[in-house]
Amino acid sequence: MGNQIQLIDRLRLALAVSVAKSVTFAVRSLRLGAASVLPGSIARRIEPHLLQLLSKQVKSGVILIAGTNGKTTTSLLLKEILSRKGYRVAHNSTGANLENGLVTALMESSSFLGKLDVDYAILEVDENIIPKVLTPIQPRVILCLNLFRDQLDRYGEVDTISKRWTKVISSLPPETVVIPNADDPTLCYLGQQLKQQVSFFGLTEPGHYLEAIPHAVDSIYCPRCGHSLDYKGVYLSHLGDFTCPSCGFSKSQPTLNSQDWEQILVGVYNKYNTLAAATAAKELGIDEDTIRATIPTFQAAFGRAEELKINGKRVRILLSKNPVGTNETIRVVTQSEDTTTLLVLNDRVQDGEDVSWIWDVDTEKLVARGGTLVVSGDRVYDMALRLRYSQKSSQDNLNLIVKEDLREAISTALEHTPADETLHILPTYTAMLDVREVLTGRKIR
Repeated sequence: MGNQIQLIDRLRLALAVSVAKSVTFAVRSLRLGAASVLPGSIARRIEPHLLQLLSKQVKSGVILIAGTNGKTTTSLLLKEILSRKGYRVAHNSTGANLENGLVTALMESSSFLGKLDVDYAILEVDENIIPKVLTPIQPRVILCLNLFRDQLDRYGEVDTISKRWTKVISSLPPETVVIPNADDPTLCYLGQQLKQQVSFFGLTEPGHYLEAIPHAVDSIYCPRCGHSLDYKGVYLSHLGDFTCPSCGFSKSQPTLNSQDWEQILVGVYNKYNTLAAATAAKELGIDEDTIRATIPTFQAAFGRAEELKINGKRVRILLSKNPVGTNETIRVVTQSEDTTTLLVLNDRVQDGEDVSWIWDVDTEKLVARGGTLVVSGDRVYDMALRLRYSQKSSQDNLNLIVKEDLREAISTALEHTPADETLHILPTYTAMLDVREVLTGRKIR
């Protein structure tokens, strides 16, 4: 009877995967998209336990990467490190990070019979589904990058998410490796409570401190006792060097000294991504020479500090989907000598339909430097109004241009960009997809 049940399970698995692969072929052949979600959705209807059945076949274990910002860049860098050592790696490279997307990514690397022959699977996971997927996946490593307010209409506040994470992660086997961001008080406290193997990452560079704590902060209170934290300095948002004067809670020591590691791409946030991937690689036994050799050759993921050459001019796309992320991309822009910026604000489902978060962004810093700001997107007038309110005086040296049509906005921004400068584009997620389609002529779906 047991063998019959196993045979039925294998047949159902093979059927689910073969049907999904057929759907993938059809969707891509007809150029209807990347088929990063639909195949997984169909396959899970045939075999509901598909995520578990595929995950347990990964030879050396699954690595989950979760957090509000930085998942795609961190996962791609870690994949590059492992691939350099000759490991075969499955990865949801399209960024589809809900359950159907995870299943689709694993099936992409499997045979038609559902046999998965990979050493590692790196899965970037939406922070809200961590409680759903940890038990079936049973990951070897969990990377907890950060927790910021993001899409409040869907997720709520960060402390709610962290409590869910703590509950489910604490139930995993003791050999599970958890790598939290030591600079994030919420995640640092999470790591300090766990009985699993914990290794922290974070910055040790006071030279990167901000002048003051920004407006868009989420966790400046002690997660243990609720008292206000004392910060020696912050690197971005509420990430920094902190202690609690009431109960003594303080930042844990990172495994790596960040001053010893080269910066990838631009922005302090990408230094965090570098350290997260490097720490995970060391926990997996990768030698330091391989890690260091990979970092300088790493190429940005689409839309994440990606650089293009359009009509002979340099274009840099900086995904800006929440207050913290946008403040950091604005920091990149204001630290450059470039004078033209395009902001594109959408409010589609993938972006979050509540765009009130733009009022938590420090757009005053972008406006104060002057230059040309072109605005577009589904909520173009909301963004234009936010920028107008950021002006201290009507005499500011600012050229604000509003263009409802995205193609026209991009064309206008390029026209205003001097030949020796870079056009910075700050789009939300779906806006980034639209921008890239206009610039490259190719869809990413």
